[in-house]
Amino acid sequence: MHEGLIVAVAGMPGSGKSTVAAMIAEILGARVLVMGDYVRREVARRGLPVEAHSIESVATELRERMGKGAIARLMLDDVRRELREKGMVIVDGVRSPEELDVFSQVAPLCLVAVHSPPLVRFKRMQERGRRGESSWEVFMLRDKVNLGFGLGEVIALADYMVVNAGGLDELWRQVVRVVEEISVGRGKSCSRGRGQAHGGL
Repeated sequence: MHEGLIVAVAGMPGSGKSTVAAMIAEILGARVLVMGDYVRREVARRGLPVEAHSIESVATELRERMGKGAIARLMLDDVRRELREKGMVIVDGVRSPEELDVFSQVAPLCLVAVHSPPLVRFKRMQERGRRGESSWEVFMLRDKVNLGFGLGEVIALADYMVVNAGGLDELWRQVVRVVEEISVGRGKSCSRGRGQAHGGL
């Protein structure tokens, strides 16, 4: 296994996982790779509208064709580059145990889950104003699709849980505590930091 550490961040849509990933990256001086960006690029490459329905449809098709670890595999070159250059990378948006397995074959991995109540998540999604994300129906669709990918199991496997139900100051304090724990052992406190994974590639 290569040197370095991958810190993966998972959470339901609107939970604030990207905010948490950015905070971790700021503290550690690492880069964030957003899994959804790789799907959005594929949506755009196909000439489809970059909105919730197209994104979820393409993500589902990629996983059906390439396996549930498909998006992680698309990212591996970038992940390896960041590990070579900085020794660490933050991955925002893991949604299946199979994606964890893919990353765990590259470097030790710590998994941070972000929890936020559904109504709070829905309000955040409305406020960020992405195309096609304003309705409760779309919100429920995204939850259903993500849970179908295995996100619930990923969250249950988390090494650390951050609860994002208050303000940014409280969230920052939680993230600092988590990063301090991760940094002490460079991931050895995490299940996949000890080389444990679901299975092989």
